[in-house]
Amino acid sequence: MTKIKNMEEFAALSGISRPTVSKYFHDPDSVRPTTRARIEEALERFDYRPNIYAINQNRKLTKNIGIVVPYLADPFFAEIARYLEQSCIAAGYRPSLFSSHGEQKLENEILDSLRSLKPAGVLLAPLGRASDQSAIEKFCADVPTVLFDSNLDGMGAAFIGSDNFSFVSQTVEYMTRTGEPPSFFEMRTPANPNANKRRIAYVDVMERLGFEPHIIKIDGTGWAFEEIGRQGARKVLEERSLRTDSVLCSNDRLAIGFLAACYEQGIRVGRKEDCTLRLASNDDHPFAKFTCPSLTTAAHDYDNVAARSVETLFELIESGGKFEKRTETLFPARLVLRESA
Repeated sequence: MTKIKNMEEFAALSGISRPTVSKYFHDPDSVRPTTRARIEEALERFDYRPNIYAINQNRKLTKNIGIVVPYLADPFFAEIARYLEQSCIAAGYRPSLFSSHGEQKLENEILDSLRSLKPAGVLLAPLGRASDQSAIEKFCADVPTVLFDSNLDGMGAAFIGSDNFSFVSQTVEYMTRTGEPPSFFEMRTPANPNANKRRIAYVDVMERLGFEPHIIKIDGTGWAFEEIGRQGARKVLEERSLRTDSVLCSNDRLAIGFLAACYEQGIRVGRKEDCTLRLASNDDHPFAKFTCPSLTTAAHDYDNVAARSVETLFELIESGGKFEKRTETLFPARLVLRESA
């Protein structure tokens, strides 16, 4: 018989969602009778008994879960926050959603507010470069916390995010295979730490393929990426400083601004013969397929990042708020070919 180590393995083997299983163990009457019967049949079949001591300890905690994102107006964070909220509710918890709006002071205030809620756990996507890392480190020591999207080394019990190298390697390899090698378009002072990892990956992949990297850094701070991208692209196009007819943007929101600048200057973007510039990017922003032309991009695995973040937090809560060692889980990107490149 398969030896089941934890609730995650039990959920996978029994074919019942992890949040539903967690909800059952916190209160068997909170799930439908048919679901309860399936879970109890699986408990007998696999001879699995959860760590009742840990679960009873956790019942002393509130049912509050904190979810903190850096900028809720960004549809990427809105989408992932929606999934996290729904998963927490399905497991019988009460999620509270916060946005730090790109401000360190507000991020610190949110963490202080969360302490007063005495949450069972927190899902935190930190600002990254702009974060007060000492404040976050202290918070993670006090409250069971899983970081997602933006990694801060050594903080939180776990980190769940996307493999930035896989984003850039796929877009660069595609663009060099189908045309001129791309220049890399990014903010001089990026707001999100993922941008730095993508620049490093771009240089690595270009050199590995035998091409000279060309990085275009544009001015701008904060989270208004579309406008920053539009202003930066306008300057690049007016100065004719592009070395090739291919551009890879650090993220889709910058690329949307770049497309706006091209439209203003009458530059046709795309793969067709009458186009003079190819443009690709990273993230698969929810609006990327609706731009004109639609954006070729490397897509986040939204569902798995969100699902694994919630599952890891539940495991952390059930373990008494600590893991033996910090874990990191990265999900690869998926290249999405559209009309822009």
